[in-house]
Amino acid sequence: MRFWDSSALVPLIVAEAHSEVVQGLVAEDPEMMVWWASPVECASAVHRLRRQGLFDAVQAGQILKAAALAFDAANAVQAGDALGAKALRLLGVHPLRAADALQLAAALLWVRDAPGGRHFVCLDERLRNAALLEGFTVLPDSV
Repeated sequence: MRFWDSSALVPLIVAEAHSEVVQGLVAEDPEMMVWWASPVECASAVHRLRRQGLFDAVQAGQILKAAALAFDAANAVQAGDALGAKALRLLGVHPLRAADALQLAAALLWVRDAPGGRHFVCLDERLRNAALLEGFTVLPDSV
């Protein structure tokens, strides 16, 4: 099982440059761990792309419906005081945005602060660097 950041989840539901790479990662290991707010972040990305004209409202609805089924099958780290405390620490140590700190905090909760040998799937360079520094193996190998 791997932890999936929203930046890597979006190419699973919307065709883009990294879609083939992340689809290959899912094929290798289909069981996913996500942050509880990942569906919200992915929906935000889908609606942003719709507003940019990449697809219409009907297509967006179909994409979101397929995404909801995928999220129903995923495991999720839930919100809580421990998640917030870890995110606050991460914000002080790494140059992360709030949502990225929360995602990395969720991954650290999932592995009980022992990320060695565990995988963090992410396409965002800043978050990739923070995950590496925290001890995760980051996938894909390059973006």
